[in-house]
Amino acid sequence: MTDTIAEVRADAPRFSPRLLIPLALVSLYLIWGSTYLAIRIGLESYAPFTMAALRFLITGAALYAFLRWRGAPNPSRLQWRNCAITGTLLLGFGNGLVCWAQQSVSSGLAAVAVASMPLFAAVFGAFFGQWPRKLELIGLLVGFAGVILLNLGGDLAGSRLGAIALLAAAASWAFGSLWSKRQDMPEPMMNTAAQMLTGGVALTILALLNGNGLPEAPTLRATLALAYLAVFGSIIGFSAYLYLLRTVRPALATSYAYVNPPVAVLVGALLANERVHALDIVGMAVILGGVAIITLARDTKN
Repeated sequence: MTDTIAEVRADAPRFSPRLLIPLALVSLYLIWGSTYLAIRIGLESYAPFTMAALRFLITGAALYAFLRWRGAPNPSRLQWRNCAITGTLLLGFGNGLVCWAQQSVSSGLAAVAVASMPLFAAVFGAFFGQWPRKLELIGLLVGFAGVILLNLGGDLAGSRLGAIALLAAAASWAFGSLWSKRQDMPEPMMNTAAQMLTGGVALTILALLNGNGLPEAPTLRATLALAYLAVFGSIIGFSAYLYLLRTVRPALATSYAYVNPPVAVLVGALLANERVHALDIVGMAVILGGVAIITLARDTKN
């Protein structure tokens, strides 16, 4: 049985990073950009930490069971520990605090705060000895300026605690991403499953501490939003992100944080009748310019 699985893996097609990296980036840009609206819809019936816990526990357990059935090795004790730490930082605090903050903070303010994550990554990267290149730093600053432009005309009124929670989420996600790159982690898909499982446990604890429970009669609309977050946001999006963390520099891997806000604006306009202003278009153009600079920096020495 083991030999057969090894033969199948050996014969499986291996795609070039030149194809996989653009596909992973586009997946993050589009899918994670649309999750802002999905989270808002899900919060109509589900408490924030409960919604996030269900999302990652269900998908993590399903993916883990499937991988073990296919013969994937179980993570070692050290790998489980590393996944638990990373899953708590990325999913427990990173995603959980975003869900919690969106109860009281406008989507525009959420976009600005979450888009600060690449800047946190650049700062933490310096502590790990990985300073951003000149072009990457320029791209980071241009992208952040674009996000500010995108939200100058929006509703930035939100609770102070919500804003602090969003910044803490961005910092936690950035530190967890950089820390995990230097640790012994499982194979790619098992890494995704283990982090979702351990992150889901952390979110369950946060839900219990916050007094969150299961809704008595969730709406179909909210439940479908939760399903979308689980399948597309978790399995596809999170797998793409972990792949990028292993294969490209942090500035490019985290560039989704700048593209997600304009995508969220467009999704809101198309599906929720949210208005798009002229300044929004300018901000989107500046953001895409910043991402282009970061992408060009990947192949340069400066």
